[in-house]
Amino acid sequence: MKTIILLRHGKSDWEADYDDDHERPLAKRGRNAAALMGKLLARVNQIPERVLCSSAVRACETVRLAIEAGGWSCSVAVVAEFYGASTDAVLARVATEDDALDRLLLAGHEPAWSVLAADLIGGGELRFPTAAMARIDFEVDRWSQVLPATGSLTWFVIPRLLNAAGLC
Repeated sequence: MKTIILLRHGKSDWEADYDDDHERPLAKRGRNAAALMGKLLARVNQIPERVLCSSAVRACETVRLAIEAGGWSCSVAVVAEFYGASTDAVLARVATEDDALDRLLLAGHEPAWSVLAADLIGGGELRFPTAAMARIDFEVDRWSQVLPATGSLTWFVIPRLLNAAGLC
């Protein structure tokens, strides 16, 4: 079985000084949510074996904070194509991953992650608020077999829910 955890970057700081959208950093709320989601994955034993991350500053910062807070030890690859990615582009990149790995975390953006999630599970609609995560499982042996409409949504979590429940 292969598992993909989709993570949207944390809330960004629209008031920060940045040259273009790609360089926009996280807001304090986004930094806190990134750390919370990293702790959650550690607490529920869902730490990824590898992370593929958009090259945008806010996505890279989200991943760094999640890893630090969760105490993970995994490799991270920055993937420029994940900034404004299509489902086909994401799946083409995922297909190149080592089949010895079973759990990948993909860090990216809206609306791409909502579209990707719906495509992977064969329809429906998911809205990814900032720092939301979804786990999608695939009954396959190779990453190249991860295709649209072949996944099952196992869980979907938003930071606001965890905060409201006092979890993590």
